[in-house]
Amino acid sequence: MKRSKRYQELVQGLDLNKVYSIEEAVSILKEIQPKVKFEETVEVNLALNVDPRKPDQLIRGAVVLPHGLGKDVRVVVIASGEAEKQAQEAGADFVGGKELIDKIGSGWLDFDVVVATPDMMRELSKLGRILGPRGLMPSPKTGTVTQDVAKAVKEVKAGRVEFKTDKQGCINAGVGKISFPKEHLVDNINFFIERVKELRPQAVKGVLIKSAHISVTMGPGLKIAV
Repeated sequence: MKRSKRYQELVQGLDLNKVYSIEEAVSILKEIQPKVKFEETVEVNLALNVDPRKPDQLIRGAVVLPHGLGKDVRVVVIASGEAEKQAQEAGADFVGGKELIDKIGSGWLDFDVVVATPDMMRELSKLGRILGPRGLMPSPKTGTVTQDVAKAVKEVKAGRVEFKTDKQGCINAGVGKISFPKEHLVDNINFFIERVKELRPQAVKGVLIKSAHISVTMGPGLKIAV
């Protein structure tokens, strides 16, 4: 694949085949940070020893990073009654019931995460074609279908990351901004990887993580030791 001139300049002097410690890789990414007009996200890519065609080998979960994500997350809560009040008090950006479901069904998608109470999922499931492909459909596995909506909202606002195995058997996730202190990024990366390890499927034999890389949004990926 042909790389841009800017990319070629970034990787000059780098050994992209070397396996770095997480600390080394973060230091390098901060040193070679490209000059772009937005604050880049540090991303983790894990290639897993799983067969994504087999449901019992898929990994899906969520983790609250110790130092957050460094961005404002817009949260929608689909609830009613007392749960609706709790969501508002917890800082949800948008709260409602059927009227909010209808609004989303009409094409409104100005949010990042959807949290719902179990009793609202029957109505919300009608939006599967809209929310599913965008990774916005709530799920009990990620804690976004819950009666405790206040806890879910606070976790999402604090830097909660949802992740799942893709069709290639990989997991990709943002773990913070490149402007974070090095120690915060290292903590977030380690915390994320350990959470993935905790969800290891019983059907998987041998090593779980075949390889791991970290990168910034517009920069090269560096292989890290896990």
